[in-house]
Amino acid sequence: MNNKIYIYTDGSSRGNPGPGGYGVFIEILIGSFYTRKVLYEGFRYTTNNRMELLAVIVGLEKILKKKQNITVFTDSKYIVNSITNNWIYKWKKNNFYKKKNIDLWKRLLYIYHQHFIIFHWIKGHNNHYINDYCDRLSIKASQKKNLKIDYVYENLNPFR
Repeated sequence: MNNKIYIYTDGSSRGNPGPGGYGVFIEILIGSFYTRKVLYEGFRYTTNNRMELLAVIVGLEKILKKKQNITVFTDSKYIVNSITNNWIYKWKKNNFYKKKNIDLWKRLLYIYHQHFIIFHWIKGHNNHYINDYCDRLSIKASQKKNLKIDYVYENLNPFR
């Protein structure tokens, strides 16, 4: 039986940096059984790129069975190009020298090697209904009253 897993993601911030959030929509097809999962969370002070990365990471971390075939759809060229052009491995080799979001890139690399993942870029705000849905989720998450703290980002930027 060949499982099909699709993860759609988006991240946003109101101000960059500012309050932000991510949205994730996961589709899993196992034989003729189909399931969906929706995830979203907001943070009080973060960046758009951090939320884009976190959306992908959280989506992948929800797939508990290892060695799955997964397609990730994102409107972030920052993520797609970093993986498909192998920039991330050069960064790792150089200990992420002068790179931002090191904590998240390391976390993504860890989960990336547990599965067989294809990244697919889709143009944002272009009437792709699931990407638009994830965008709305990320905005909704950033507008919550009790936003989480992105401790790594806030500790690196104490003079905000």
